[in-house]
Amino acid sequence: RRLSRSPAVTLLDVFQQHARRQPRQPLLLFQDEIYTYEDIDRRSNRAAWALSRRLGLQSGRTVAVFLPNEPTYLWTWLALAKLGCPMACVNCNVRGRALRHALEAAQATLVLASPGERGTIGWSGAAGTWRGCGHQGWHCP
Repeated sequence: RRLSRSPAVTLLDVFQQHARRQPRQPLLLFQDEIYTYEDIDRRSNRAAWALSRRLGLQSGRTVAVFLPNEPTYLWTWLALAKLGCPMACVNCNVRGRALRHALEAAQATLVLASPGERGTIGWSGAAGTWRGCGHQGWHCP
């Protein structure tokens, strides 16, 4: 029903509504860290700023995300949603030809990967050549 509304209510809308109403409510427990809606919202805002200002990411550009299951994944997804950028989720366990195929099929203009995947990606293609960008939890072209 929410999607049939005009405009559709998205997961980003629901998240932002919760973040406004209950900012200090726990949202995520990862290992021994608790992240509130406010924490995640703040981190996703900083990530969106870095992606748009430092990397020039614009709305509509597809970004491939090659991150393990960790909190960075959540605020990266929210940051991309806030910027209006589609996210191509790439399984961080994929390697070799399957990884190359996934990245090429995504037709992403940017790939975000965890520092641990730096040697794994090592790919150069239409989206660019990989190098570190210095953002916490990411490596970007």
